[in-house]
Amino acid sequence: MQLHQLRYFVAVAEVRHFTQAADLVGITQPSLSKQIHALESTLGAPLFERVRGNITLTAAGEVLLPLATRILADVDTATREVQELVGLRRGRVRLGATPSLATSLAPPVLRRFRDAYPGVDLRVEEGGSQDLVRDLLRGDLDLALIVMPAQGADPGLRAEPILRESLVVASVDELPAARPTGQLRITDLRDQPLVMFREGYDLRDVTLQACRAAGFEPYLAVDGGEMDAVLSFVEAGLGVALVPGIVVARRPGIRVTPLAPPGVRRTVALARRRDTVPTQAGRELRRILLDYVRGGLATEELPPGVAPY
Repeated sequence: MQLHQLRYFVAVAEVRHFTQAADLVGITQPSLSKQIHALESTLGAPLFERVRGNITLTAAGEVLLPLATRILADVDTATREVQELVGLRRGRVRLGATPSLATSLAPPVLRRFRDAYPGVDLRVEEGGSQDLVRDLLRGDLDLALIVMPAQGADPGLRAEPILRESLVVASVDELPAARPTGQLRITDLRDQPLVMFREGYDLRDVTLQACRAAGFEPYLAVDGGEMDAVLSFVEAGLGVALVPGIVVARRPGIRVTPLAPPGVRRTVALARRRDTVPTQAGRELRRILLDYVRGGLATEELPPGVAPY
């Protein structure tokens, strides 16, 4: 089994077309087909079904795909790690972040990293924590800023807590139940229309769990938004939302109301795969991030409910 054969296999699996895959990897279609056949002979099983021009993975192909993807990602990481020995004049680091952290914590950290290492290629993937964990485990990311689930991080990851956040209620107008104390209880949201995040967002799960624990099923005025969309829907008066205080600090059109104790809290962690050694670029990004959270961020005026871990 050769690495280039795995690359060709993954390319075909991604585009489901031999000619397009050949163009993608820069070889002719007959050469690609020959290498795929050689790989199938080595493994002793067909990897693709070819029926009426449609390409689908066989059971063997389904098993091989995530393994091949991880092998290629690890080889790429090893290559870049060696290249980085010249002093981080070159290299790449891939950071994942939830939308709330991609627009608040990531920009100043990445600016500091770019100032220190201008030759390193920065790639950022924005998504829900569940999506980012999947990408980390597949080897598609080096580091990710995720929200720790209640049951703890995936055993395949090392997750380092860095921030504590209390969620707040975002709305356009003052909510009646908040007037006496300036705070809301989860039960006060029973009769409020909620703007809800799409599947895969930890904020969706946290909000639904908090409402159900309080004994009610929330009314969803809008369901399925990304972070910017949810905040825009709140600004348009479509409903209220439970969000991290850090995302509304620069949204003057949104009113922030804290939740009464115990409230709804979450822990932000910096995660990476447990079975890999971080690249030099990854180690430097982690160092700069932790310096900012524990030093620079602590000296700024923090949004409601946000504190270094």
